[in-house]
Amino acid sequence: MPILSALTKLEGFGISVHPEFPKFKPIQLEDRDFIRETLWRYQPQTSEWTFTNLFIWRSHYGFQWSMYKDWLIVLCTANGSYAFQPIGPSSRTEVARMILEWLREEKGEQKPRIERADQRLVSEIKEEADFLIEPTREQFDYLYRTRDLIQLAGRKYHSKRNHINKFLQSHSFAYDALSDDYLKACSELAGTWCELRRCEEDLNLLGEWEAVREALTRFHALSIQGGVILIQNKVEAFSLAELLNEHTAVVHVEKANPDISGLYPMINQRFCEKSWPNVPYINREQDLGEEGLRKAKLSYFPDHLVEKFRIRLAADGNA
Repeated sequence: MPILSALTKLEGFGISVHPEFPKFKPIQLEDRDFIRETLWRYQPQTSEWTFTNLFIWRSHYGFQWSMYKDWLIVLCTANGSYAFQPIGPSSRTEVARMILEWLREEKGEQKPRIERADQRLVSEIKEEADFLIEPTREQFDYLYRTRDLIQLAGRKYHSKRNHINKFLQSHSFAYDALSDDYLKACSELAGTWCELRRCEEDLNLLGEWEAVREALTRFHALSIQGGVILIQNKVEAFSLAELLNEHTAVVHVEKANPDISGLYPMINQRFCEKSWPNVPYINREQDLGEEGLRKAKLSYFPDHLVEKFRIRLAADGNA
């Protein structure tokens, strides 16, 4: 049954299909089809905008959502309140202004803000004098050409090829698509990784572990794709991704046994080759300002960075 037909039937039974602004509700699995269809129409470029990402991180960020006319509004409530950009048709100037004013007047935010806004929204509002627009480098996504990650050709990828060759010389392995047979082992690997990184002492890492666990637990319901590397029939690396837009896949999770040299470049290369060879680009999300993560992402020579911005009202100042 088409989604819109199903929604019409639900409305006929008096069931609320989606919250109307200013009412919000937590993101739940039952919201998947409606939110996913809304996002796909927008064809986002930034990594936040898949239902999977919003769902698996919903507890960490306190995500809630609502519809204001034709626009999807996502609110982050875990530490104060701020909004992501409204998703929907252009122009969004008035709805962006409305959200910021509502955050100040109704939620009591002295410095209301929209975070992780894309270049598309910025181009719509940049001529308006009452907006302050600031790039947030730690949130920029890394976008790669898929063929580069598969072929690792040329001098610049020499070290990556060396890491993979050393891995191949030292290990006999198998690659397989992620299935039910491997879900428990992937969860155990992620848990071991978390223990080694002392996740309990870092709220961001702890949030990531919760997100990974959600993605694995709801693997089928979220309709994501995954791949695993097996060494002696044991899962030692896995990756999870899905389409972000028609031309881009976004990698949500990539974990590997850190004691096995070359395993990270191996799962990266093989997963792209087996799952995404016909998708031109791979988005590997942001570095969050972490020096080590930034160095690792730059070492794969992104085609470009997908910029994101913080938007405020000029009347609220720069602080």
